[in-house]
Amino acid sequence: MVVKLLLKQVVKILKRRKLAIKMLLKRQQRLRIVVIQLETAPADFRFPTTNQTRHCFTRYVEYHRCVAAKGEGAPECDKFAKYYRSLCPGEWIDRWNEQRENGTFPGPL
Repeated sequence: MVVKLLLKQVVKILKRRKLAIKMLLKRQQRLRIVVIQLETAPADFRFPTTNQTRHCFTRYVEYHRCVAAKGEGAPECDKFAKYYRSLCPGEWIDRWNEQRENGTFPGPL
């Protein structure tokens, strides 16, 4: 008698666990995992030192030369945009964009 009661309780517990596992699987299927891959500009033999200021400026100029040559939105220029955005502080980029608009940018474009 006691064994039958224990067996019934074990069966109930197993059914609950099975239901809980099914619910977890459904939740997992609903969840969408987004993987973000962070990258920076690759190493460049022209800039071997730790200070990357010149590297930043060069990549910015390369991007805008590419855009001038191939047009806005050219996929070939995307890598240069990614490079300078990962190397340069936002304040510098804002200032350089303003200087380009005003025609006072110091670099060769």
